[in-house]
Amino acid sequence: MQLVKSTEHTIKDPTIVTIGTFDGVHLGHQKIIEHLIGAATITGYKSTILTFFPHPRMVLQQDSDLKLINTIDERIELLEQSGIDSLFVHPFSKEFSRMSAEEYVEKLLVQKINAKRVVIGYDHRFGRNRTANIEHLIKYGEAYNFEVEEITAELVDNVSVSSTKIRKALLEKDIETANTYLGYDFFITGTVEHGKKIGKQLNYPTANIHIKESYKLIPPIGVYLVYSMIDNQKVFGMLSIGYNPTIADNIPKTIEVNYFGIDKDLYNQKLKVYFLEHLRGEEKFSSLEDLKHQLGLDKQQCLSLIEHKYAQ
Repeated sequence: MQLVKSTEHTIKDPTIVTIGTFDGVHLGHQKIIEHLIGAATITGYKSTILTFFPHPRMVLQQDSDLKLINTIDERIELLEQSGIDSLFVHPFSKEFSRMSAEEYVEKLLVQKINAKRVVIGYDHRFGRNRTANIEHLIKYGEAYNFEVEEITAELVDNVSVSSTKIRKALLEKDIETANTYLGYDFFITGTVEHGKKIGKQLNYPTANIHIKESYKLIPPIGVYLVYSMIDNQKVFGMLSIGYNPTIADNIPKTIEVNYFGIDKDLYNQKLKVYFLEHLRGEEKFSSLEDLKHQLGLDKQQCLSLIEHKYAQ
């Protein structure tokens, strides 16, 4: 896949392009991408996605605390796996949002992306204040020599999936529904850092995951069944998101994973942690011994789920 992240670069080959944020790269997005690739095969154009970063709401609504399903790097990786030829990541800014519809078409779609066919949804809006629609785009297509293909409502609505629904499911700790809508297991990406080593004292050593992107959606506080691919092996574990109230007060929120069956130095490694199920909320125990007992119960619940539901 050709990745274009700089506004200084262009795509030289003729393209068939679709446009969107694609947060989550979920089943609805996958349907559109599948259609795009099929059309590219027929036309001979390069299948291309135009996406934006930061998310427009993060720029235009400063008070918005929008969290995204994917970081931009995760989104790029997922789109690359989809099989498209090119991905054009355009920076979104207030200045860019003020661009007129025709300027957007001429400077971006025509000059930068060399669009010969634009495949968009029935409700697509673009240009300053999002005033232009598909009818305007068809007229611009006649002037600038590209076709416009409308993605039917049926193609998208039959899947009945949206990024908003997935975010809602994750925030309600309904991991299974979110994963069903995504078509893959929701994951976070972070670097393993040194912690206070309390888990090790309890015989449940943890990998402390640091996520640098503040806009990444993190599921709510609680304990989850998760897994990671470590040395090409699927390793299950239990993950805790919370403030460790049994240990002390005023501890910053941490993300810690106790992996099962491995004894390996993971410090400074970048890991993807995939979520499977929410187990329970965070609790404050009267002693470390009580906490250790609960961790044992959590692990047994995880091992039972793995055996009966997630066995290879």
